[in-house]
Amino acid sequence: MKIHGLGLRLGGLVAGLMAAGLALTACGGGDAEPSGATRTVKHAMGTTQVPEKPERIVVLDTDKYDSLATLGLTPVGVALADQASGVPKYLGDEFAEVETVGTLQEPDIEAIAELKPDLILGSKFRQEKFYAELSKVAPTVFTDKVGITWKENFLLDVEAVGKKAEGQQKLDGYEKRAKDLGASLGDPGALKVSVIRFMPDEIRQYGPDSFSGIVLRDVGVGRPEPQLLEGKDDKRMGPLSPERIAEADGDIIFVAAYGEKAAQEQGKVTAGSLWQKLSAVKAGNAHVVLDETWMTGIGVIAAGKILDDLDKYLKPLAEK
Repeated sequence: MKIHGLGLRLGGLVAGLMAAGLALTACGGGDAEPSGATRTVKHAMGTTQVPEKPERIVVLDTDKYDSLATLGLTPVGVALADQASGVPKYLGDEFAEVETVGTLQEPDIEAIAELKPDLILGSKFRQEKFYAELSKVAPTVFTDKVGITWKENFLLDVEAVGKKAEGQQKLDGYEKRAKDLGASLGDPGALKVSVIRFMPDEIRQYGPDSFSGIVLRDVGVGRPEPQLLEGKDDKRMGPLSPERIAEADGDIIFVAAYGEKAAQEQGKVTAGSLWQKLSAVKAGNAHVVLDETWMTGIGVIAAGKILDDLDKYLKPLAEK
């Protein structure tokens, strides 16, 4: 009888443990639920309940770095464009100390979970396949496209962190500064501004729908005809071979390079005779600018850095 009673007690204990295990599995299998007051945010993947005032935010794209920095916030974790480049230096020392959680293309879910975030900001364009996993870690908000919709993305980011009104003021301030800069140039449309980027394996000319192209449009400057990308579905950028480098000419040329290998290629091409024949180069109006602000920053702070460069280099041209 004692053995029989012990068996019953063991059976009940096992059943209880199994039930507890099933309950834990069920809790871990659904979307993460924020504690405390929440808000509903509509985004590229649907709707998500986010904390009223998130405090531990992980960001998975470079524009989100800029969004948080614009608001004076520092994330607890960031995904990098690549391991070599690190966090953009223009964001300041605080960002340099932030924990890294993989790359934009392969965020490290386990590392993100260890940071116990209460909000994750990412991009459908880059991380759609990770959304379900990320949502189990913390409320996750995704913007849709990159570059062309940078202002809309910024406003969604600031809404998600509960600072929409402040974010709108920051964006309005940038747009006013861009308009005022254009007015200070007299006839900004008469200035043809060229934007060229060296990649490790190709040269690109940047069009009106790129991040830097949108900033130039906000200022109101003109662009060289090839960089209008007329007839192209994608007006963000187009390839440019070294043999066609004459298409890069304008009243002024801004040149950026993505990484060390690209910078080496830039050095070779810009030392060549075809580049040296460009009218902007002859006039001393070709300038190297930071890739992390002109190309990968994609936010209000980076846009302001582009305006700094335009103010520095365009005003002397307009005054001639």
